[in-house]
Amino acid sequence: MIARMITGGLAGLAMGLTPLASKAEVAGFYKGKVVTVIVSTGGGTYTLVARTIARHMPRYLPGAPTMIVKNMPGAGHVRATNFMYNRAPQDGSYFASIGNSIPLHQVLGRKGVRYDALKFNWLGSTGITNLMTAVWHKAGVKTIDDAKNKEVISGGTGAGSGTVIYPMIMNKLLGTRFRVVIGYRSASNIDLAMERGEVFARSGYSYGSLARRHPDWIKTNKVFFPVQVGVDPARGPKGVPLLIDLAKNKDQRKIFELFSGTVALGRPYLTTPGVPADRLAALRKAFAATLADKAFLAAQKKRKFDLFPATADQVAAIVAAMINTPAGIVKMAKAAMVRSNTIKCKSHTLAKNCKSKKKRKKKK
Repeated sequence: MIARMITGGLAGLAMGLTPLASKAEVAGFYKGKVVTVIVSTGGGTYTLVARTIARHMPRYLPGAPTMIVKNMPGAGHVRATNFMYNRAPQDGSYFASIGNSIPLHQVLGRKGVRYDALKFNWLGSTGITNLMTAVWHKAGVKTIDDAKNKEVISGGTGAGSGTVIYPMIMNKLLGTRFRVVIGYRSASNIDLAMERGEVFARSGYSYGSLARRHPDWIKTNKVFFPVQVGVDPARGPKGVPLLIDLAKNKDQRKIFELFSGTVALGRPYLTTPGVPADRLAALRKAFAATLADKAFLAAQKKRKFDLFPATADQVAAIVAAMINTPAGIVKMAKAAMVRSNTIKCKSHTLAKNCKSKKKRKKKK
């Protein structure tokens, strides 16, 4: 179902938008204004892409406002999302790049959620490649069937990250034997641990990121890909099965679709609820035009960033499908995520490679 929502690429990117009530009125609002682009991370690809959008998008927005980018990391993208829902002006002067896990956080009832993803006004998405489970060549595991017959030590960061969640649900639902070391300081530390022979796999690894950071791993077959998470096989390497296609029954497929929906969302952009219809239409049209802009595309290509554009309507449909997941499926998904047979990072490797707990200051 979600797969059908993302087909079409840039085709029809400006279709289905609310007609502009008055281009002059929109231009009058934005002229001389500063539009703030909130990014829910502290840096990285999300920030670089947002800055590139902020550089090119004003040319396509009536009134040509100045755009600035502000980072607002915290709580796994939730802090910035809560800000956009509850505190940002609802006049079209703020929009945001938020994590694709935001709808899933709401569905799973995670802590800190003070937003309703259905009520945001979505602008579209720049997309991402599929998420891989990469297994080091010395593990002796090339396929998902191999992973069912042999234990594979896999590196993990936080308990809620894809490095931990995907192995857990595959273990529970497919019978694989990934054993996750939880608590590595960063995903990059997991890469180093694989090269040291300390762990033999990493899940939730964007194929685009892996190809940029470790092209030699792919060229020399240092890693194998038993499975990829996503809904479009074109966003990953050929011949690697999608997680959703490994489902044994309809309920499993729905569970896998729920987790794969985050990949379908890519790097989504939204603005607040309550934005006037004419400004919202202008923002969506300008966002779509920016993703097709030659200078923007050249900048993406130079950085070797993946780009799989999705329309505002496509993103909204994916979000709705995730939020409206039947309660029974959500319950089964939560059960599949329960961690078991894991290893604490500091018992497996040097403490410097692991996250350290922040000491709380005692109240006087």
